[in-house]
This record gives sequence, C-alpha cells and structure tokens, in this order.
Amino acid sequence: MGRRLFGTDGVRGLANREVTAPLALQLGTSAVHVLGSKGRLSSPRPRAIVGRDPRLSGHFLSAAVVAGLSSAGVDVEDLGVLPTPAVAYLTGAEDVDLAVMISASHNPMADNGIKFFTRGGVKLDDAIEDEIEADLDASWDLPTGAEVGTITMNRGEAGDRYVQHLLSTIDADLSGLRIAVDCANGAASEVGPAALRAAGADVVVINASPDGRNINEQCGSTHPEQLQAVTVASGADFGVAYDGDADRCLAVDSTGALVDGDQIMGILAIGLNEAGKLAQSTLVVTVMSNLGLTLAMREAGIEIVQTGVGDRYVLEAMRAGGHSLGGEQSGHIVLAEHATTGDGVLTSLQLAARIATTGRPLRELGAVMTRLPQVLVNVPGVDKTRVASDQPLAAAVAAAEARLGDSGRVLLRPSGTEPLVRVMVEAATQDQAEREAGSLSEVVRERLALA
Repeated sequence: MGRRLFGTDGVRGLANREVTAPLALQLGTSAVHVLGSKGRLSSPRPRAIVGRDPRLSGHFLSAAVVAGLSSAGVDVEDLGVLPTPAVAYLTGAEDVDLAVMISASHNPMADNGIKFFTRGGVKLDDAIEDEIEADLDASWDLPTGAEVGTITMNRGEAGDRYVQHLLSTIDADLSGLRIAVDCANGAASEVGPAALRAAGADVVVINASPDGRNINEQCGSTHPEQLQAVTVASGADFGVAYDGDADRCLAVDSTGALVDGDQIMGILAIGLNEAGKLAQSTLVVTVMSNLGLTLAMREAGIEIVQTGVGDRYVLEAMRAGGHSLGGEQSGHIVLAEHATTGDGVLTSLQLAARIATTGRPLRELGAVMTRLPQVLVNVPGVDKTRVASDQPLAAAVAAAEARLGDSGRVLLRPSGTEPLVRVMVEAATQDQAEREAGSLSEVVRERLALA
C-alpha cells in the first residue's frame, strides 16, 4: 500500500478520500478476524462498543465500522458521541472484547480517523495493526443467519457512567472554584462541563455547541486565545481547554497565561509524590518536554523517564516500568490509576482538586517550573535518514551542547511523514536558543542536502 496504513494513533486522514466507508467496514471485519484467530475474542458472542466525535463524517464512518463488526459476528453497542478516553474506560468497565473510536482528535474537521482498543481499554500494538492491515484483502467465511452480530444504540447511559467514574477519582469539593471550559465543539461538550459541575465547580462554558462542522475551529487546546480572554473576563480562577476527542487538556491561569502539559504534569507529579502515589517517584515524558520540567522535577526528588514523541510511547514506558503518571507537552496526560489513555476531563478534575486542596492559585502552582526558551526550526528538502550517521553533524551538535552546558539541550528529530528534520534547541536565553538553532539548521541543510 506504499506506506503503513496505521500511524502512531490509528488510521487517520482526509475523510471520504483516505478514510472511507469501505475502508472502515473492512477494518471492522479484519480486526475481528485477526483478534479472533489469536483467541482474543469471547466465544461464541464477542462484544464491542463504538464511539465517535461530532464531526460530520463520523456518522457514516461509525455506521460502516458497526456494520463490519456486526457482519463478522460481534454484538455491537453504538455509544454515539463520547470522548476517546470514555470509550477506553468503558472498554474495561463493561468488559467488552473490542472498542473502536472514530475521531481525528485535534485535526481539522475534514479529517477523521479510526482507532482500536482491545480488552481492558488498551490500544493495539504495532504488530496486531500490521496484521489487520495485511488482512484487509483476505477472503474468509463471514457468519450467516443467527450468527451475525446484533446492534444496539446507547441512549446516554454510557456518558453518565463515565462521569461517575471521573467523579470517583477525586475527594476534593470544588465548590468556590469558577472554571472556564473550552470544549472545542467536540466530544466532551456535554460530559466535560457535567463532570466539573457535579464536583461542585461554577462552570463557564464556551464552544460546546457542536454542529458537525465547527469541531476544533479556532477553539480548544490548539487555539486557546478565546479561553484566555473568557477566563479573565469572567473572573474565573482558571480555565481548561480540551481538543476534539478530549484526550488532551491545557489550562489557563486567572491572568490568561497559558499553562501547558509540562506544567500540569509537574503540578500533578508533586501532588502525587507528596501523597505517596507517584510510583517509583517517576514521571514519564517525551523528548519534547521542556528541560525546565526535568530540572524542576530533579529539585523535587522526582525522576524523569523520556520516550519518543507520541502518547503511545509514553503509555508503553509507563506499563513497562509500572509508572503512574506520564504525558506530553501538548496536554496528553495519563493517570494510570484511573485511565489507560490520555484523558482531558480527568486531567482537568485532578488539576482542580489540587488547586482546591492546596488553596493555591494555578499561577502559583504552575511556577513550580521555569520554562527555558525553546526554538524549533524545520529544515526541509534533506535526507532525514542520515541524521544519526553524519559525523560532522554529530560534531556540530556536540559543540552546541558543550556551549549550552546544563542549562540547555539540542534535539534533532527526523519527521515521520516528510523529507525534513526538526532542529530543537533550549537555552538559558532566547537569543542563545535562536543562535544555536540557526547555526545547527545550516549544518543540517548543508550536510544532509538531497542529491
């Protein structure tokens, strides 16, 4: 097929061009075929759930996935619109064999995606995804008669169960806190505000009127400007922004200043460590997290484990090491005691609980780390495969790191989809970061130029 169908978070692309109804149907039947052949489905009646975000294409894609699963002999419950982490949670809580989420997360409305969860709410590993892809054109005998699967429609109970689960994760009363919430016109437009209100907060809601077209449109975690203004104008103690499928959360303090995933992780890590609930006193982050977080955690007696970019790699490291907290600068934050994937609403509740129990404003809590200036330069038109092997480039990186010392770092990262290399530099000052990034970008351009 030219390139791997599955990316770091399922299948994703332009709906009705790259992600089509026939593909969705095939993925449903092939997932059942592959998982069934490995003995990972209940017998004789496997069960599955399917959720989606509100974008228009989600209707026909979820219908196609449901049809594929049912035609392969699986009893399916169509959950309708729910956040990705809600679907992951319900996969485990309802003890179903398989779940599918139809969403392109923070991507524009025209895109969509298909991702799978297996028993317990865990994403499929690469090897299983590859087998499903290879099985798409396979011929096998589908069930007939009474052996085909049933289809039922959920009428809102699933959302209620998810909210109750979220509320069970905190002990704090949020009464007295005013929280502004930007729902990105996405999947958490109902359950996000509902959970915060049920916990006692006074909630100011924006962008919670999804019409299928306005998801992520100049709102949510990728466009926090409106939330920043509303937080200040409404006198809120702080604000939170979700993305389209609500698996990430960013925050805004009472002055309108952005509080990113690194700061939120730092706040939660210290709170959990103080309570003796941060496993191995360790936080799992990606290589893109700011060095300021590492320095702050070191001072607080918390170890850092770094992974590649992508929440699936954070999850893999957390499971392998038995760690309880991890995430990304973008706001994908995983609290393993309560979730198997990033959960924006859960994160916002945990952050609110920390503010309520300490009596300290978010601005003060967020000051736990000092963000080092960070510059990211994309260098296009280069041979990204030679990043690790070019010795003069390696020498230039080493020289830059020596100049930066302990107060900075360098990261060269080949793009996963384009012929470009990303040069990231952190330094004690903005000028130094820009100078080193500019110099290294020129070396990359010269050394890795395409013939």
